[in-house]
Amino acid sequence: MKNILLKSIVVACVATTAFIGIQNRTAEAFTGQRVVKSENVWDTEQQQNKGNFSNINKEQKNDQSDVQIKKMAQIPDKTKVLAKKSVKQFMKNREKHKSVSISANEKDLLARLVEAEAKGESYEGKVAVATVVLNRVDSPNFPDTVTSVIKQVVGHAYAFSPVQNGAINKPASSEAKQAVKQALTKKNRLHGSVYFYNPKIATDKWIQSRKVVTTIGNHVFLK
Repeated sequence: MKNILLKSIVVACVATTAFIGIQNRTAEAFTGQRVVKSENVWDTEQQQNKGNFSNINKEQKNDQSDVQIKKMAQIPDKTKVLAKKSVKQFMKNREKHKSVSISANEKDLLARLVEAEAKGESYEGKVAVATVVLNRVDSPNFPDTVTSVIKQVVGHAYAFSPVQNGAINKPASSEAKQAVKQALTKKNRLHGSVYFYNPKIATDKWIQSRKVVTTIGNHVFLK
């Protein structure tokens, strides 16, 4: 009895499997398309979606990279501008507070020259005369020390008449000394003036051909 029942179950399973196979082949023959199991379709769609999401992520990363590169490319330009401004401001501040260092003897010599050349002139006029001497020290066309500039010989005479006539040997006033101290700070360099003269008493025609920068009191300052 048991054997008969077991054989019946086996026959039923075989028949069911055959019937399903025939249905699938019939559907394929009728539609011309292969019947795909639902789980296979799900796996295929997931793989396609995964590929699409991967491409989207790559595109987003590329877009972000392009934006980052553009931002990084712009930074050096701003840095250069800021650097230039900083250097320019630094040089401006340094020039504003720059001062010339000379010995005590040279300060006294310059003050005595200022006293002799600008006696009777305003304090501003005295500072201007001291500035001319310092401008000559800086210029490549003149000696490079205060002493050598003041005692320079041009032709058969000294460049400054007080050295020629001995007036430079007289003591300097406190105002002349203070004028030298101010000139040494280089806050006002008279646009590089290296000459000055009094047009009321000067006879040299050459100096009158120089470019005039300013006039202070009885002195005309030139380049």
